[in-house]
Amino acid sequence: MDKKASVSQPGAGPDVVVVGGGPGGYVAAIRAAQLGKKVVVVERAHLGGICANWGCIPTKALLHSAELYAALKKGAALGIVADGLRFDYGTAIAHSRKVADNQKRGVGLLFKKNQIEHLDKTATLRRDGGKLRLFVDDKELVAPHIILAVGAKPKTIPSLLPDGKDILTYFEAMNLPSQPKSLLVVGAGAIGIEFAYFYNAIGTEVTVLEALPQILPVEDSEISELLRRELTKQGIRIHLGARFAGCEKVAGQQKVRFTDASGQSQEVVVDKVLSAVGVTGNLDSVLAQGAGVKIDRGFLAVDEWYHLLDPSGQPEPGFYAIGDCIGGPLLAHKASAEGIACVEKLCGVPEREIRRVDLSSMPGATFCRPEVGSMGLTEQRARELGKKVKVGKFPFRASGKAQATGETEGLVKVVLDDSSGEILGAHILGGTASDMISALCIARSGELTATEVLHTVLPHPTYGEITKGAFESAFDEAIDL
Repeated sequence: MDKKASVSQPGAGPDVVVVGGGPGGYVAAIRAAQLGKKVVVVERAHLGGICANWGCIPTKALLHSAELYAALKKGAALGIVADGLRFDYGTAIAHSRKVADNQKRGVGLLFKKNQIEHLDKTATLRRDGGKLRLFVDDKELVAPHIILAVGAKPKTIPSLLPDGKDILTYFEAMNLPSQPKSLLVVGAGAIGIEFAYFYNAIGTEVTVLEALPQILPVEDSEISELLRRELTKQGIRIHLGARFAGCEKVAGQQKVRFTDASGQSQEVVVDKVLSAVGVTGNLDSVLAQGAGVKIDRGFLAVDEWYHLLDPSGQPEPGFYAIGDCIGGPLLAHKASAEGIACVEKLCGVPEREIRRVDLSSMPGATFCRPEVGSMGLTEQRARELGKKVKVGKFPFRASGKAQATGETEGLVKVVLDDSSGEILGAHILGGTASDMISALCIARSGELTATEVLHTVLPHPTYGEITKGAFESAFDEAIDL
């Protein structure tokens, strides 16, 4: 068999090969097809990647179930009495998996629509005679452009190695055969907090350990502290400055040891432990020994146009990498945006028209209740950079819409340049923060300043008014109740 023959369709080989079918890979593939390229995607697991199958989408299905359950438990205050209310864990899990299956099927249909070939095979990079090559099941696949979009995987620590049964990653945590009575979450980033909220909301006793001084360490410290207080009110036990020391199985449960912020040793016994200490580049599956590419802190190193770099820092002709595997904010929408920018560049789209990715404005969201949405610089970071800032805040409790819905927790906080009114950052806790932050992303992208926001009339009563109230507050012009 010719080891260098194309494994694509007979005739001319592909113009673009994408390794990985997640939100970076499948979006890059579709954009390349839209631009007239013949595209092959190599994905050995599930089209849609972690996001569609085990992350963003199915977890939101679970969180929505938990939100509805929590809301109905408080419904009597709004005139809704739900006697005999219970949470059907198995049905919620089944709904989540159905959503994931629909997402995977949808990506497959998009591939057919755009005439993209999917190879359900394993891809590997190898260096042969000094040249980087891509092999698919030991057969070389040749194309002018090869994009790696292999994503990330759960990070582990030696004292907390997942076994898939008692020590979990997010893969197992969202598909357990039965609801645990108690759960300890190690790590209070977005993944850890979302699972802590979900399980606590449906009746599991939840404890969270975070080694750093705040939950959601990348968020504005004021927002994180307000969220910590709200989650504590909901019944989640949160230990900040806590160091995981180990665990052992005792009488069918896990006895977990940790030191608290004061250095005192503590123990807690739980049914399950979730390791949510972060993620790292999923490089093992694609990099054969001796592939000879530059690795930067566990991620593939690339230049500004996503060219893969060799160990000396020089671009590898025809090879690119995007998404979680290159580091930066590990977000599905960031991966998709990078896929589009990478493809538009390699397809020759005029540079002024390429949708370049501005990491300084990259939004983030955490889908607990209350929600978190953020964009740009935190107040602390802006001051560290020496910027003179105006800060405006407006609480949800002052909003008629929030009072009507009972969603009065949280606030909107904006960080503005003191002299120009430039929107440096925005941070929201409460309401529909994950959607509300979008308007501020557009405002920053469009180079609008506080002046344009203040001159804009928004509908009443809405959560959007709270955003404008934060801008008004920055100039001491807020109309309070």
